[in-house]
Amino acid sequence: MSISKRPFSDIQGYGHVFSGNPLDRGEKERRDEAKLHEMTKHISSQFLPLRNLDLLVNTSDEPSLYWINKDELARQNVESAPIFLGIMNERYHYAINVSENSFSDTNIRLINPDLRFVDIRTCGQMLEAQDAGVAAHARIQTYWHERYRYCSACGSETLMKRGGQSRSCARCGVEHFPRTDPVIIVVVHDGDRCLLGQSRGRLQQTNTYSALAGFVDQGECIEEAVAREVMEEAGIEVKNVRYHSSQPWPMPYSLMIGCHAEASTTNIDMDPEEMTDVKWFSREEVLKALDNKSDILRVPMKMAIAHHLVRSWALKEHN
Repeated sequence: MSISKRPFSDIQGYGHVFSGNPLDRGEKERRDEAKLHEMTKHISSQFLPLRNLDLLVNTSDEPSLYWINKDELARQNVESAPIFLGIMNERYHYAINVSENSFSDTNIRLINPDLRFVDIRTCGQMLEAQDAGVAAHARIQTYWHERYRYCSACGSETLMKRGGQSRSCARCGVEHFPRTDPVIIVVVHDGDRCLLGQSRGRLQQTNTYSALAGFVDQGECIEEAVAREVMEEAGIEVKNVRYHSSQPWPMPYSLMIGCHAEASTTNIDMDPEEMTDVKWFSREEVLKALDNKSDILRVPMKMAIAHHLVRSWALKEHN
């Protein structure tokens, strides 16, 4: 069953997929590592298995993350270190990395025939918002701990600290923290037109166009990143950059920072190394695309912040 809910609309009204994690991340509790370890042995604690970064999901008529207790972990001989996610209803929740040997498809269906390990993109499409938020958190943390087991300063093994919120080098003592890569994503507009593009990759064989996006550089503010990326990809100058909303994107660990911006220039000078196409689209055409009625334009699916940026501009909600 799903974990308990809290209203996320009080914080952000857009309800982006992967946002709205309802767990209390337990800042104070993380200071007591002995207590965190003790709670992994408590019967009330819950564990979310991940196998090859896919999450265990009950795929019944009302899909939800599937949590197990310490006894089930023991029966399956799971030995990996649990990663503390947070607390809900006085229960401690952990992510746990499991193997195909201990949690094979055959084994999990003996527990419940509806259980499947599901990739994070599909989780975002099928789970309720709060479960999707927890799934994103669990996958990002698990991926980071898999990738950064060794110190980047001296190469020695690192140890999990604060329930998984950091890793410390056993040799030189350097502390390492989970990375979050900030990415700006922006809809540029010029009156009743907006600028959308196709980057190289899976979208270039379709009529799908999206908001322009790129990583924020070190020593760069969000507004500067927007201006630079739009200039690099489309050759357009912008002004009046306005923040819209943000979305965690757990593939692998980005934070999408959604913005709108006005165009100062309108002649496109596309970078063919990054983009396959950049175009101006009329508001009329975008509205048709949002209703799946356009023959020349498809917009990103609703799980992506790009969809909401485009929609907000088309419906004049960005003003």
